[in-house]
Amino acid sequence: MIEARRLHILRAVADHRTVTAAAAALYLTPSAVSQQLAALEQETGHRLVERGAKGVRLTPAGEILLGHTNAVLAQLERAEAELAAYGSGEAGTVTVAAFATGIAEVVAPAVARLAGSAPGIRIRVQDAEGDASLLMVLDRQVDVAVAVEYRGAPPADDPRLAHVPLYAEPFDAVVPVTHRLADTAEVPLAELAKDPWIGPYPGNPCHDVVVLACESAGFQPRLEHSSDDFRAVVALASADVGVALVPRSALRGMDLTGVVVRPVDGVAPTRRVFAAVRRGAEEHPLIRPVLDALRAAAGEA
Repeated sequence: MIEARRLHILRAVADHRTVTAAAAALYLTPSAVSQQLAALEQETGHRLVERGAKGVRLTPAGEILLGHTNAVLAQLERAEAELAAYGSGEAGTVTVAAFATGIAEVVAPAVARLAGSAPGIRIRVQDAEGDASLLMVLDRQVDVAVAVEYRGAPPADDPRLAHVPLYAEPFDAVVPVTHRLADTAEVPLAELAKDPWIGPYPGNPCHDVVVLACESAGFQPRLEHSSDDFRAVVALASADVGVALVPRSALRGMDLTGVVVRPVDGVAPTRRVFAAVRRGAEEHPLIRPVLDALRAAAGEA
């Protein structure tokens, strides 16, 4: 008989690519993870993982089992949801991980909404970028992630996660007031090809949006300054060290002294924000009201 907890460990290893990283995410020791993988291999009668210089990868047998693992774990989430519904599930804690602007745009308003509509649900919020928050959901560190679509992100039909679209917003061009395009109504991205750029670090979903937008305009941005904090990005632009693309909501309430904010000419780069939970958990009586509140807050954003 295959133990479900060992399937969870197998998926964590597949997601994190190393035993050490999977162990850290699951709050286990690497030796404990290795022991559980060995036990799972004994249970199945197949070698499931191969270790190499760059980490761990699944064998063909491991890939087969991983496909069933996603279905089994989703069904267990559904079972927990139904049992919680049977026991009323009107009170409890839901942990939400979201990036900073997402917290301001939808998470905080959703928390306020739930205080009136579902006072028994306590929300705990953690600041995390979208690429990190999705793994936190899969590793059961949090219940809900508010994340941004990015290159390499799990697709909407991923068997491990259920997606709930929330909102989409454009990026605006931020240039110093002394910039040659400061007086234009809209900024053509191609005209910024030779400028130094300021932007998020690789791995941040917004980094992908910026790079893809520039690639579509025919160039690779020369990123000379990096920060995941858009206040820092704008401050650097005001110091006349480069140009940037910043999500429109991140600019609200920000000190824009020294910069000019303009729409992008043509099709604006856009970040699409969604909520994600472990597949099967979307109908849990504690999680469903949270998703509904996030959706309602996104509609008012």
